[in-house]
Amino acid sequence: MVSFEVNDTKKIGIGLTGFGVFFSFLGIIFFFDKGLLAMGNILFLAGLMLTIGLKSTMQFFVKPKNYKGTASFGSGLFLILVGWPFFGMILEAYGFIVLFRGFWPTAAVFLQRLPIVGWIFKQSVVTSFFNGYRGRRVPV
Repeated sequence: MVSFEVNDTKKIGIGLTGFGVFFSFLGIIFFFDKGLLAMGNILFLAGLMLTIGLKSTMQFFVKPKNYKGTASFGSGLFLILVGWPFFGMILEAYGFIVLFRGFWPTAAVFLQRLPIVGWIFKQSVVTSFFNGYRGRRVPV
């Protein structure tokens, strides 16, 4: 059973996830700085574990349909930690897209409803891209 209440642990997890994304973004901006990328990945994973729980996180990563994404994401993290940040980020990006492919249609609907930039995500090119995931139709 999933609890939708936001307690202090989930708030901390959301914060850590946000900082993880921020540090990863900074690592890319600063020409694939391996320190920032590694810190971003560790914070992202720690935040994910605190937000949805350790058991749910482990179940998510070891699902048979997520093996390819987990292997790519983990290999990319390993490459970043040993000092090959460019190739590690390529593997991680692929793993991230594969792992979270079920979330893209939901993200598309959210992005279409944003006040200022929503019109960009309502364009036929963008909606056809999002419609390719799992055969779902994104409402316009």
